[in-house]
This record gives sequence, C-alpha cells and structure tokens, in this order.
Amino acid sequence: MTVPDVTVVIAVYNTMPYLTACLDSLVRQSIGHARMEVVAVDDGSTDGGGALLDTYAARHPGLFQVVHQANSGGPAAPTNRGLALARGRYVLFLGADDWLGDEALERMVTSADTWESDVLIPKQVGVNGRQVPQGIFGATAASVGFEDSALAWALADTKLFRLELIRRHNLARNEDLKVYSDQPFTLAALLRARRISVLADYDHYFLVLREDRGNVTQRAGALDRIRGVAAVQWVAAELAAPGGQLDAIKARHFGWEVPQLLRAGLLDLDPPLREEVCAGVGELVRRFAAHEVYHRLAAADRVRLELAATGRYRALGELIAWEAEHGAPAEVTEDGADGMRRRYAGYPAFRDAEVGLADELFLLGEEAVASVASVAFVESDGVAAPPPRLVQQLWRGAVPVGVRRRLRRYPAWRRLANAVAGSGAAGSGSAGPGSAASGSVGPGSVGPGANGGSR
Repeated sequence: MTVPDVTVVIAVYNTMPYLTACLDSLVRQSIGHARMEVVAVDDGSTDGGGALLDTYAARHPGLFQVVHQANSGGPAAPTNRGLALARGRYVLFLGADDWLGDEALERMVTSADTWESDVLIPKQVGVNGRQVPQGIFGATAASVGFEDSALAWALADTKLFRLELIRRHNLARNEDLKVYSDQPFTLAALLRARRISVLADYDHYFLVLREDRGNVTQRAGALDRIRGVAAVQWVAAELAAPGGQLDAIKARHFGWEVPQLLRAGLLDLDPPLREEVCAGVGELVRRFAAHEVYHRLAAADRVRLELAATGRYRALGELIAWEAEHGAPAEVTEDGADGMRRRYAGYPAFRDAEVGLADELFLLGEEAVASVASVAFVESDGVAAPPPRLVQQLWRGAVPVGVRRRLRRYPAWRRLANAVAGSGAAGSGSAGPGSAASGSVGPGSVGPGANGGSR
C-alpha cells in the first residue's frame, strides 16, 4: 500500500455546521487525494456530525477513514486515536471547526521536504473575530528557535509534524487534561526537533471562533487551565535548555495564561474556589521559578503573581478590585541617589508596609538623569522644605494604611498621595504603553501579540 505524504487528523465533537467547511477544504486540496489521507474520529457527536463524516467517506473512497467512539470528555483521546491510525510521512492536526486554504497541504509538504523540517508552522489567520497573533509569521524561515523568534507563542498543535519524530519519541496528548493538552505535546516535539520551519507566504490555516463560543478553551475552567500550564512547564523543565530557551517558555505562560487567572473574573468565583485558584497560581510561580523571568513581564502581572506566590490573597483581591474600578494607575516617578530616574506603577500597594512588596515589582522603566538633587527642596520664600523622604515617612506614620487606601479612591487625594510617594514628581496621566496595564521593562517584554497559543 502506498504511503501517503500527509495524514490529516480531525477530532470531531458537535462542530456542525462548521464541520462541512472543514471537510470541503480537504476535498479541494491541490496536493491530490492520492497523496493524502484524512482520519476523522467522531467523539460521540450528537449534532449529526458523525453521519456527515460517513457521507463524505462514501462520497470520496480512500480519502476519509472515519472512526466512531463514545464521548471521551475532551479532544485529547480522539486526537490520540487518530494519530495512532496515521500512515503519512507527515501529520497535520486540524480542528473540526477550522479549514485549510486550497494549496495548504501541497505547500507545507513541499517546503518540509525541501528544508528537511521535523516541524513546520503554517501561517494561520482568524475567522469570525478569532484572534491569532502573528509574531511568528513575520517571514518565511527555514529554521527558527525559541531564542530568535516568537516560537514560545506557537504551542498549538496546528502544525505539520514529521510522523517519524512522533513515533520515535512516543509523543501523545495527555488525556487527563481538559484544556491545553496540545501544548505539552507540541512543546515536546519542538524541543526534540532537528529543524523547525515557518511558512508565512500563504494563508494556510483558518481558525474559526464559533458564534456560540463553543471552542474548547472558551469553556475551560480556571483549575483546568492551571493543570494545563503545569503540564507544559514540566515538559519545559525536563527538555528545554536552561537560559534563553527555558526563559522564553516561562515568560510566555507567566506573562499571559497565568495572569489571566488573576483578573476581575477571579472575584466572581465563590470564595473557596477563588482561594484554590490563588493557591494553584502561587504553586505554579514557586515550583517553576517564575521570578526568574519577572523582568520580562508587565508590572501588573509581576505584582499579581508575587501576591499569589506569597499567599497575600486579600491584598491580591483588593488590587484586582481597585484596578477594575480605577483602571491603570498613575505613574510614580522618583530620582534616586544613584543617578537613575525610575518610574513605578502607582498602585495602592506600592510601598505599603502592610503588603510589603519590593519596589522592583512595580518598576515600569528607568533611565539615567544628568544630575539628581541631593539637598532639601527650597520654598519660594527661601525657607528650606523637608526632604522628600521625610515627607513620605511623615505621611505613612501619621495616616493609617486603611485610611490611605480609602482616600486613594478620590482623584485629588490620589494625586497628593502619588506626589508624596514619588518625591513630588508623580505622573498624572492615564497609563500609556509603558504602564502597569500594558507595558513591561525593556524590549524583552512579552504579550499576546507575539504569537498564537493553544485553543
């Protein structure tokens, strides 16, 4: 029996009517039916999807292999079953609600053969408002790595894999994970691959956001997400090279997936679940040494992660509630005795002795200044005013922390407090690109615009 060039594996569960467009796109592939096969696993669909698969298999003999099974509760089990049946030199995983450009498979196989790629990442675009960050697709590249590209942001399994690589290392999805089960699989393949390539000159893969928001990750709970992130980090800890490679993977998850769990939605959870989520995040931060990449994260995320890691759940809840009400904090600017001017995120927790977080967690940026005043301020009448640090000490000593927090709810008092905390040089505008809400320190910052993640 002739070995096909590529096997497309589809896990199908209640994806009608999107499944029709998915299957039609496979029938139209320019590579030709003789060079491809489709293994579709119906995971107990109840919307007629299983019957539709049988119709396409009868209509296109030899192209579709259809397997029906009882619902497994997630995409991992049907994907593994389809992978076990794959015969092609390469395998592509396709979401049952997604579809391919007509020339996608031909272009991918040709390029992978030319470059001898173990993993090839085809350009992906979003449909129906699906956000697909494009960082990794800046240019076609025969070889990319974690340190010279946005590869850490491309951990979905929507790629072309050399089947021999998968078989040699016995790679499969973790069926215990309800979400992110593709990320540990993909990361293991990427870290074991001899060559990873990017094909960015054609819209190969179209990711669809379902109108009912029924995509798997749209339904995932916070604890499922924590378990998924932990699984990815275990793979990274085992296989990634210490330094730049490992740091890139850490920064991706602790700069995006994990902080998302510590936003306003956390306060909507029942108190026991809220505490469990905070504890789970704290365990992730401690176990996988997230502090090693704090310098690559936004200030708002660093502060949240540290509060969770150190068990300050009440302060974390107060910070989330404050930002939900007030938005991004004003910047606090301070000229240090070392000749550096530093900008901090002026959250109420900044330099709050009761909370006790280090200034560095709030740091937005720093730059050298020509000179720094080291003498007391002088009032217009020539009388020396108290040094800024003394004013800060008097403010904190005379006004209880609870009162200071309540006063910060009023703009005038907040400006006064920021001015005192920042030695009289507080910023007064809303946060900009370098703010705690969206910025981070230096060019190594990460964010969702770097590249796409798992569904």
